[in-house]
Amino acid sequence: MASEREVVVLGAGMHPWGKWGRSFIEYGVAAARAALDDAGVAWPEIQFVAGADTIRNGYPGYVAGATFSQALGWTGAKISSSYAACASGTQAIASARAQILAGLCEVALVVGADTTPKGFFAPVGGERRDDPDWLRFHLLGATNPTYFGLYARRRMALHGATDIDFATVKVKNAAHGLGNPYARYRKETSVEEVLNSPMVADPLRLLEICATSDGGAALVLCSKEFAERRGATGQVRIAGISTVTPSYPNTVIEMPNFATDSSAVLPVPNEAFRHSIAHAAYEEAGVDPSDVSLAEVYDLSSALELDWYEDLGLCEVGEAEHLLRSGASSLGGRIPVNASGGLSSFGEAIPAQAIAQVCELTWQLRGTAEGRQVEGAKVGVSANQGLFGHGSSVVVVR
Repeated sequence: MASEREVVVLGAGMHPWGKWGRSFIEYGVAAARAALDDAGVAWPEIQFVAGADTIRNGYPGYVAGATFSQALGWTGAKISSSYAACASGTQAIASARAQILAGLCEVALVVGADTTPKGFFAPVGGERRDDPDWLRFHLLGATNPTYFGLYARRRMALHGATDIDFATVKVKNAAHGLGNPYARYRKETSVEEVLNSPMVADPLRLLEICATSDGGAALVLCSKEFAERRGATGQVRIAGISTVTPSYPNTVIEMPNFATDSSAVLPVPNEAFRHSIAHAAYEEAGVDPSDVSLAEVYDLSSALELDWYEDLGLCEVGEAEHLLRSGASSLGGRIPVNASGGLSSFGEAIPAQAIAQVCELTWQLRGTAEGRQVEGAKVGVSANQGLFGHGSSVVVVR
């Protein structure tokens, strides 16, 4: 089992995303029960629970594995809890997958959920003067949209991206989200509407920046043998996961670091950090970018989606705008990106979003993504971006 790297996605479930004003535990439990029902697995059969942590919801958020296990009812299952910013869900998936590959369990539940504050994320409370993330808020006043705006300006300077390109990403994802019952925003928009929305962090406008949301997502993972005993057909597998960290020198400016001089003494590496994440995942899965049918990528801003086109090898560096303009990344195109509607349509529920992406890829590969189905989907890839290199990840599903 471990040598063949066969870990099956037996069940996928979500709680609709929005601003519900209730406990994150409620969203996670609802998603978990939906995933268990989808898998045909009873809660007492689960041997391992991997929780993706939320750091804004008190102690229960920091120990999500135990929190969701308690809420579902203690059964003696083993647990883990993972925090890695926007890749928390991926690390939780990786934790459960490792248990299965090691033969330590046969069936596991992965859950992530969040209840978020109104408006853009503020720093977590407390005096943490040795924490660069705390310092970038308090010393620089650099909110997340400020960071997104800097990345957008970089694309404009290096690759000729335009305001219309960024608006087009939003228009595309809004159209995709219309068919997704779990999406918070299910409304078409136009380039003109996007460009007329308020400027937040030049050049990014309000409709080009992801909102904060409440939501939850869950997966039931199992060994190939467990799936076969259950008579599961058309198995969708987690074929590769990459959570690699940067190699020195890291010349990419990652939030919350705003400068680096490591390349002053060493040559720039052949492969940039986020390219290396995708490469490792593809290598493990035994595929390359030409095999990918669709992608779910991190679009906390429109501009960041374009960066991920290149980081995942869906096009050459500097060609993301051409891919977008050609319609290739839209439903019906060569390589649809964010067929779910993306975070643009869902909002940001940090520990749930990577798990939600894999839910979407699972439904797409099963052929059950009604209203947004990518025809003939065989290989899907998801990507998330976070802090310090510990919050960026790529998952390959096939």
